[in-house]
Amino acid sequence: MAKEVIVISLGGSRIIPHKIDVNFLKRFKKAILKISRKSKVVICTGGGKLARDYIQALERFNVSEKRQNLSGIAATRLNASLLANVLGMNEKIPESLKQVKGLLRKHNIVVCGGMKPGRTSDGTTAEIARFLKAGALVNITNVKGLYDKDPKKFKNAEFIAEISHRDFARMAAKVRKEPGQHFVLDSVAAKIAMEEGIKVIIIKDIAELLKYLSGKKFKGTIIKK
Repeated sequence: MAKEVIVISLGGSRIIPHKIDVNFLKRFKKAILKISRKSKVVICTGGGKLARDYIQALERFNVSEKRQNLSGIAATRLNASLLANVLGMNEKIPESLKQVKGLLRKHNIVVCGGMKPGRTSDGTTAEIARFLKAGALVNITNVKGLYDKDPKKFKNAEFIAEISHRDFARMAAKVRKEPGQHFVLDSVAAKIAMEEGIKVIIIKDIAELLKYLSGKKFKGTIIKK
């Protein structure tokens, strides 16, 4: 594959904050189709509220964590199917890294969801970035970037524009690992990115994605060496 590969983790909260955000999907489609003219793009969707609702319901029935994980993965794949259909891309959602690579040989855009228990969509995206030797991983989430504490709970939370892999890994490691985990980037993804030297970009708005890819100043967080 001669074209540059861009790997994007798209949070489920951006697809379905409360109900399916059609306007967001329209803007996202326009941006991705533009990007795909020059680059190969892999998008891994999160489960968001849909996954958390299923997982929380299963918890009340004392269902095993493995089964909770599998339901969470199913939610990410349902979101992936929605996005793939919006983009007019792969009808079948890949279940392995090899399948992703195979589809990418034929198409400029591939959409996938979770692939195995114990991995969030961020972790899966990081594994894809490592497998495809991508130079950067873009995480589109429901906050503008990284803060020193939860900006939804603390008004004095400070925005972090740039941070090293090592320092970010320390932050991510403090977040409890559980099905449906919600953080700007999980500890597994942070570890993979640090080991492989993969630059991570955390943003909220599609406009910021286009600015970043154009080499312009953007609002977001960069995690690098």
